[in-house]
Amino acid sequence: MIRKFLQSTARKMGRHYNYDVSYMHGLIDISPAAAIGLARLPKFYKYRGPAAGQAAWTGALLASTLEGDCGPCAQLVVDMALEGGADPACLQACAEGRPQEAGAIGLGFRFAMMAITGDPRADDLRREIESEFGKKAAVSCAFAAASGRIYPVLKRGLGHGQACQRLDFGGKVVKLAA
Repeated sequence: MIRKFLQSTARKMGRHYNYDVSYMHGLIDISPAAAIGLARLPKFYKYRGPAAGQAAWTGALLASTLEGDCGPCAQLVVDMALEGGADPACLQACAEGRPQEAGAIGLGFRFAMMAITGDPRADDLRREIESEFGKKAAVSCAFAAASGRIYPVLKRGLGHGQACQRLDFGGKVVKLAA
């Protein structure tokens, strides 16, 4: 019964985002308990803080995901961001290595990349996020920076890694360098 429910939920998500959920189906077949654990992950990374800081959170999640993958997981993050109202040009600028041109999305993106690489300048960007959007926004960006790589790494570990691809930013398709 639980397997059927989990399979149905995965199929629905896959259809909604045109996303290959075969790794989810495989995981459900092997271990429903593991699949339930996977289903809990969004509660961690989707802590978004205040509405004013949503763009910075989006940029941080995109950076973390792109750092781990430039394939289907990155496209899923882009699609979800666009569905949430993110500016496609700002998302594209970040993905193309021009986050300084992407406003608050770029601020979150730069913060996440620096936090991931251990760059001490991440503290300056965290303070900038706090100053502009509040401490809760900085916390949400830290959560996003830490979590975006979970799915790409998990998928590769399960044998479902994908090569880099073109990303679609609301109708503008761009080939990213690996």
